This record gives sequence, C-alpha cells and structure tokens, in this order.
Amino acid sequence: MSTELPRTGIIKWADLTVDGADEVRDFYSAVVGWEWTALPNDGREDYVMTHPESGDTTAGICHQAGGIKGLPQQWLLYVTVDDLDDSIAACSANGGAVVFGPRDSEAMGRWCVVQDPAGAVMALTELTPGEDN
Repeated sequence: MSTELPRTGIIKWADLTVDGADEVRDFYSAVVGWEWTALPNDGREDYVMTHPESGDTTAGICHQAGGIKGLPQQWLLYVTVDDLDDSIAACSANGGAVVFGPRDSEAMGRWCVVQDPAGAVMALTELTPGEDN
C-alpha cells in the first residue's frame, strides 16, 4: 500500500493578501510565533511565513497590489485540481462562481478563486506535469 499522498484535492498552500501586509506579518509573528522571509514581488516585498523551530514554510502574506489586487482579504486555501477548466465548469454547474482569475503564476501555476453556493471562497490550482504536490 502506497503512503504517497494523492496530489489532486490536497491543500497545497495558504496565503493572505491584504492591505497593510507589513502590519499583518508582524501580527502573526507575535500571535503564533511565525518568522518571516521577504519575497521580492513586482517591486515590493511579500512574505513567506515559516515555523520558528523547523524553518518549514507555513504560509504567505502578500500586499494587496499588482496582479493579485482584488483577492478577498481573508486566508485562502489553494487546493490542487487535475484540470482547472473542468473544475471551473463544475463550479458554475453546481451553483458556484469564479470570483478571481484564472491567472498564471510562476509559483502556483494556473489558478483561480471560486465561491461556493454558501459564499465561502477557495483557490484552485492546476497540477503541472512533474509537480510533486
């Protein structure tokens, strides 16, 4: 029996895109103990949050600017899907809506944000060939 995690349907990443990312970065550093590393992005610095002991990447905190301006200012989970176009069609057919994107990103591949019939949002990111997760 394989212990390898399935790639489709897993939570790949979590991030928060907000006005005042510096203040929010400091909030989470103080409240949950995350450390941060600056991530240059389009003339500004976004942040990769890491576990203080292991250094493992935990999440991202980004400025509400550039190509991601307009994302909901709440924690977004990025869930992997096999085919983004198929998932977008299924979203629409099942009472949901695409509220951002789709977009292409070097870090996340092709992705979008969908809203379910109850109003909750999540990001979907398409698996790319050769990707581990």
